Amino acid sequence: MQRLTDDQLLDLLNDLESDRVERKESFKGDVPKKARQAVCAFSNDLPGHNQPGVLFIGAKDNGEPSVLQVTDQLLMSLADMKTDGNILPLPVLSVEKRLLKNQEMAVVTVMPSDMPPVKFEGRIWIRTGPRRALANEQEERILNERRRYKNIPFDIYPVPTAKLSDLSKSIFENEYMPNAFADDVLEANGRSYEERLASCRMILSPDDPTPTVVGLLAIGKSPQDFLPGAYVQFLRIDGTELADPILDEEEIGGGIVEILRRTEEKLKAHNRTSVDITQSVTHQLATPYPQVALQQILYNAVLHRAYESTNAPVRVYWFNDRIEISSPGGPYGNVTDENFGRPGITDYRNPNIADVLKVYGFIQAFGRGIATARRAMDNNGNPPIEFETNQSTVVCVFKKKS
Repeated sequence: MQRLTDDQLLDLLNDLESDRVERKESFKGDVPKKARQAVCAFSNDLPGHNQPGVLFIGAKDNGEPSVLQVTDQLLMSLADMKTDGNILPLPVLSVEKRLLKNQEMAVVTVMPSDMPPVKFEGRIWIRTGPRRALANEQEERILNERRRYKNIPFDIYPVPTAKLSDLSKSIFENEYMPNAFADDVLEANGRSYEERLASCRMILSPDDPTPTVVGLLAIGKSPQDFLPGAYVQFLRIDGTELADPILDEEEIGGGIVEILRRTEEKLKAHNRTSVDITQSVTHQLATPYPQVALQQILYNAVLHRAYESTNAPVRVYWFNDRIEISSPGGPYGNVTDENFGRPGITDYRNPNIADVLKVYGFIQAFGRGIATARRAMDNNGNPPIEFETNQSTVVCVFKKKS
């Protein structure tokens, strides 16, 4: 990611008419919300600069320092703008403390997105000169068209053999749209069905309504017709080896929401709760595995798996002494075999699928699933989660508590 020099930052700080800069004296009051709007607008880069936008915290409107103390807590709060799930797709940004005009400032550098339009709380923000504004229909079309010429991730590749009729208009309009856009945006929406699909990256463009990978997974009528490996294979094995008798078996397909919901139901059915009346004057409920831990790792397995060049499913194998959840595709991007699972180390092979899971409510914030699962396992008295990674697979192993 591009790191601007002090001279470059000073030029932006002093240019009061630039549409690549925004200044805030502090990070209090309504500033966190306005800052996220600015990050969204810089990500959309409607003017087409193909250069980063910069948000200065600790600067007055005239570019002079507001004499703000830049603490670690402030930097963490600014970094949360990337992963709190309010800006989708996830923005690419860096946060750092810089010394400018002999005073500390927090500098947020935002790169233009390869996947516009980017939304904050269901609204598409852009820059018009030195101000922020909501995109109108024509501006949204420009952003949609621009996406076609970017180096896009696989999850918004078009699927040439699929047709518009392979997407469910009912699911899109009645389930996806109300969760993806703010109420006032929906009420004022004069866009066509194809324009709305393109805005959500479900099709390539209004002029070429070829469904994308994420479109088929999110609202497809039969995604496995085009993505054969996009399902979960569930086995409940009566023993500790794969060759032992199978008590329950199911291939769980459909759209991504149906897959997750049905797999969760399967996990709950086998994760039977026991009642202990011997250790306390009140009944104590216990489960072999904490449900929230299983959920978080399942979501991660479906989100981070490779959908390209593989027909392998996500596998959930429940043995008598453990559960193994395996996801095709090894660590991606910034995540390696060596740093896998470490706090703060995350990357997204499928950022648009992440957007869908956030819209449908499976994810509230990003980069916290493994930490949440680990804490839940510890609180339930289970051994720590074990991870096995290689170039083609990530396997998560839950051990049963003794």
